[in-house]
Amino acid sequence: MRLVFAGTPEVAVPALDTLIASERHEVAAVITRPDARAGRGRHLVPSPVAQRAEEEGIEVLKPKRPKDEDFLARLREIGPDCCPVVAYGALLPRVALDVPARGWVNLHFSLLPAWRGAAPVQHALLAGDEVSGASTFLIEEGLDSGPVYGVVTEEVRRTDTSGDLLTRLAFAGAGLLAATMDGIEDGTLKAVPQPEEGISLAPKITVEDARIDWTAPALRVDRVVRACTPAPGAWTVFRGERLKVRSVALAEGSGAEGLAPGELKVGKNSVHVGTGSQPVALDWVQAQGKKPMRAADWARGSRIGAGERLDSEAG
Repeated sequence: MRLVFAGTPEVAVPALDTLIASERHEVAAVITRPDARAGRGRHLVPSPVAQRAEEEGIEVLKPKRPKDEDFLARLREIGPDCCPVVAYGALLPRVALDVPARGWVNLHFSLLPAWRGAAPVQHALLAGDEVSGASTFLIEEGLDSGPVYGVVTEEVRRTDTSGDLLTRLAFAGAGLLAATMDGIEDGTLKAVPQPEEGISLAPKITVEDARIDWTAPALRVDRVVRACTPAPGAWTVFRGERLKVRSVALAEGSGAEGLAPGELKVGKNSVHVGTGSQPVALDWVQAQGKKPMRAADWARGSRIGAGERLDSEAG
């Protein structure tokens, strides 16, 4: 089939690479979000998908809005049979959805109908799901509600961050998306409506959502840290400044029992924090304006006194 691929971040690149390598399909063009400012110089930088497409000499379309007439006219000229989508980042209007004869097919990183929305992997970790996955479905105007072509499952590992799990799903999902394109082309694959039961929503995780509540149980603190790593980054406050917490470990039998929520206990090579249940051990942290470092190194440099606490309220 003649394809126009839509995607923006790094997580979409494995799927693009897989479709480019396919002998059955032609990636005629790529649609991505406009260049964004990044880095200290705030220079305009093309998306990872745009960069990869340009390396392959593939035409790149960067509409400000997918309903722009110039973009729609060019899309019609290209004449795609199908438009596979991975984390494009913009809503597609009906006028765009109607262009390819076989529709737009999205690779979504959840087992639909679970976790419809912008942050499925993060919400799966917050909920403590033991199994995650990816689904391909035909895009409709509703939120991730279209009929499903196929799924692939992935076990959630005990120490997975959202970055870890999303990386594995990006590669597993790339194969699923390519297989879906094959099945649509030869007519062996039909989309099945999603069940009405089991629907859950996964809205974007905000910076405020990533604030650690030390009065919560240790298991909840661990989930928040893992779900918000690498983005937006779990955080707390120490001495009036934000401190990012990049990883923690549950600390049963650590000898740090009895700490109040947020209270710090510093050992020779350890830093423990009280929660609403058992303490957790800080592993990696990042102070404001500093690089990530081991919590024990941070604590030595900070000369933490007895009874000092991490506070969830901004100072």
